[in-house]
Amino acid sequence: MDSFYSQTYPHIKLQRRDHQLWITLNNPEQSNAITLEMVDSFCKVLKYADFDPSIRVIIVTGEGKNFCSGGDVKAMQEKNGMFRGESNELRMRYMHGIQQIPKTIEDLSTPMIAMVNGAAIGAGCDLAMMCDLRIGTSTTKFGETFTKIGLIPGDGGTFFVQRVVGYSKAMEMTLTGDIYEGQKAKDFGLMNFLVEESQLIAETEKLATKIANNAPVAQQMAKKAMKISYLHDLQTSLDLLASFQGITQRTQDHFEALEAVKAKRTPEFKGK
Repeated sequence: MDSFYSQTYPHIKLQRRDHQLWITLNNPEQSNAITLEMVDSFCKVLKYADFDPSIRVIIVTGEGKNFCSGGDVKAMQEKNGMFRGESNELRMRYMHGIQQIPKTIEDLSTPMIAMVNGAAIGAGCDLAMMCDLRIGTSTTKFGETFTKIGLIPGDGGTFFVQRVVGYSKAMEMTLTGDIYEGQKAKDFGLMNFLVEESQLIAETEKLATKIANNAPVAQQMAKKAMKISYLHDLQTSLDLLASFQGITQRTQDHFEALEAVKAKRTPEFKGK
């Protein structure tokens, strides 16, 4: 096993499970509030894993009862950590600090799942929205609560939330600061999967395994094409898809899949 994943990183924990990498936000005393150390660790691990062909899916979750409470309110009150300094210093720290998370995640080729245990509030909600899929339970909570404490989603939430639920619903979340829990969150479009609390880890692992069992190159290209198609016009999308299809139709995995269909067996993809 790669020793990179067995090292200790500030405010996150790592676990390899076959082709899966599980990243646990590990600041439970502050409900996994985001710190500068967590930002650095998280982005470093994501970038490394994305270049590791043995990792086919990444899962992010939170230690303890909650996924992530967003910013550390105590640090805000005391103007410490990422909240110290005056306006220009804060602006630069956002750009070179927490905003590195959305930029890193948006650049990932590897599929990413948010296993949302408990509350995902503020920047925690935005982090979940940055992921490709979200799975939670009846106690999972989402909230764009920034305006309730006189702030805005400086981590890119205005981009990611409306990509997930649409403009109107994202505006509702942003202006009201309401909390969406369980079935209401699922109906609102904030979760792809709602499962029993006792089955959250097992169902997430089942979902991750299903994704990891598909052809890795095709998965990565399909994800990239989905994101680009969302932002551009039809012709741009078609041109990209033609290029990607030209690549995937000559991969070893594609021919392995054809042989598997012919032999009535499960394909064994190598990511080549």
